[in-house]
Amino acid sequence: MNRRLRVWVSISIVSIFLILSACSGGKDAKIDPSATNGVTEPNETSSNVAEQTPLPFTAPLTGLGREKEALDRPMAIMINNFSAARPQSGLTGADVIWEVLAEGGITRLVAIFQSTDALTNTIGPVRSNRAYLIDIADSYGAVMAHAGGSPEAYSILKNQKKPYLDEISNAGTYFWRSKDRRAPHNLYTDLEKLRLGADKRGYTKDQPSPKYIFNPDGTITGSVEATAESATDISIKFLMDGYKVGYLYDSTAGLYKRSINGEPHIDLNNKEQLSATNLVVFEATHKTLDNVGRISVDLERGGSAYLFQKGKKIDIEWVRSPDGMIRFSKDGNEISFLPGKTYIHVVPNQPTMSEHVTWVTN
Repeated sequence: MNRRLRVWVSISIVSIFLILSACSGGKDAKIDPSATNGVTEPNETSSNVAEQTPLPFTAPLTGLGREKEALDRPMAIMINNFSAARPQSGLTGADVIWEVLAEGGITRLVAIFQSTDALTNTIGPVRSNRAYLIDIADSYGAVMAHAGGSPEAYSILKNQKKPYLDEISNAGTYFWRSKDRRAPHNLYTDLEKLRLGADKRGYTKDQPSPKYIFNPDGTITGSVEATAESATDISIKFLMDGYKVGYLYDSTAGLYKRSINGEPHIDLNNKEQLSATNLVVFEATHKTLDNVGRISVDLERGGSAYLFQKGKKIDIEWVRSPDGMIRFSKDGNEISFLPGKTYIHVVPNQPTMSEHVTWVTN
């Protein structure tokens, strides 16, 4: 065999040996991590540990964990709920939403934002203020955002020096009109603008938010659950037969999905259906004040209420506590909410609350 042939044979044998060694998968074989193009199998143990590690802070009005402490002063935004104003924008970002009657049998929404980090998301349409809406905002120590108000509301805002941002009288810069809708159903804002406006007007921003009590393990308190009945399909009629709010319980998500007149109530920003973990409905005295149909709502006296959680309905009471908050109790003890969003609805006490609220029992 000539010299060139011997060299070629030697090289071939060595090459074959190296290939076989690499493919053998023997116990001494090593895999270079760089050869996996950066793709590695997840560490199941460390992933599970990360999922179970609680976040260091809890939002005061939702009970949800957070990486950063929620320190912002609550902002109460008066939201138009007329049919021409729906779907609204930004409501999925609110911590708490109140629904209360306005003139003509239509409701108004008071959206409380405290732990929302998405400051530039569009919120609205914004509508006018009322005395009882001020009362709701006051209970959270909130800065109010609205466009106009009743004579009684303006009197309270000015004479009692309330913190408010009104598109008409003192804060037009922090709102804008959309060309996609007709006035008055086209006024919008966002939290970044409102917080800037509150700073400009010198409203205290480090005022601590009030807190609800939450059950962190996500279960209904035992003594309360014992009196609960099944309620997975809920209907609320505030005044008009043609205006009904519905909630259907999604047991997989643990949420009540909201509808109006049988149609899903959607957030225009993200096309998500409005939903809440906790639903409260309580009755209060309503009185008509004038021929325009303006009303007053007594939010001081207390009375009967229903709490809906995890597909259950519980009879509770509402009270105005010494700290100014409207709180909810059972047998004299404040009830615990489950971590998540809370929607609160105020219905007239005449007729009875059972005529305003119905539910399907499974």
